[in-house]
Amino acid sequence: METSLLSLRYYISLLFSFCFLFTPSSASILPIGIHPLDENYFASHLIKCKDGSKSFTRDRINDNFCDCPDGTDEPGTSACPAGKFYCMNAGSTPQFLFSSRVNDHFCDCCDGSDENDGTFVCPNTCVRGGNIEYKTMDYGSTTSDLGSIDAKETQNGVYLQDSIQKLKGLKVVIFLQAAVLFSLVVAFWLFRRRIRSRRRQYSL
Repeated sequence: METSLLSLRYYISLLFSFCFLFTPSSASILPIGIHPLDENYFASHLIKCKDGSKSFTRDRINDNFCDCPDGTDEPGTSACPAGKFYCMNAGSTPQFLFSSRVNDHFCDCCDGSDENDGTFVCPNTCVRGGNIEYKTMDYGSTTSDLGSIDAKETQNGVYLQDSIQKLKGLKVVIFLQAAVLFSLVVAFWLFRRRIRSRRRQYSL
């Protein structure tokens, strides 16, 4: 019995050592919400905001404090109103979301990556083969997204588009809730009708 416990401990420690050996280092992991083509842009220790206004260090990425007015430093949080979040959606079509939709307890990305604070869990609902459109589109680098547009105009457009997207999502949720409520009412009515018919049969 003792030798089997020792061998079990040996195999468990061996398994953990292999896990640590083959785990990639944190320096090579792309921060959440960043487009893969921007990996080199965020690789240096000192990073400049995409609008050129400020610079920040790599450890300030996704720290939930907006250092750049354009949201360059907060792609994975909702701290910057003008920020964009990149959904990788592996197996489906990748997309950009407004940063205000990150950690809002509503699953916007099919891979659930937009809900990353641990308070809300989204299942991965991505469908294989849905990225054909993405392969044909040329995204290029997103470093010049807001370069020539007036910042105030962009911010107002962001708020308007974000509100429209949230209203569309809310409309779907309300429709689904109404459908569930209607089906419950119909099920209750059928159940009551069935009970009444059984009572009539027993009374005869």
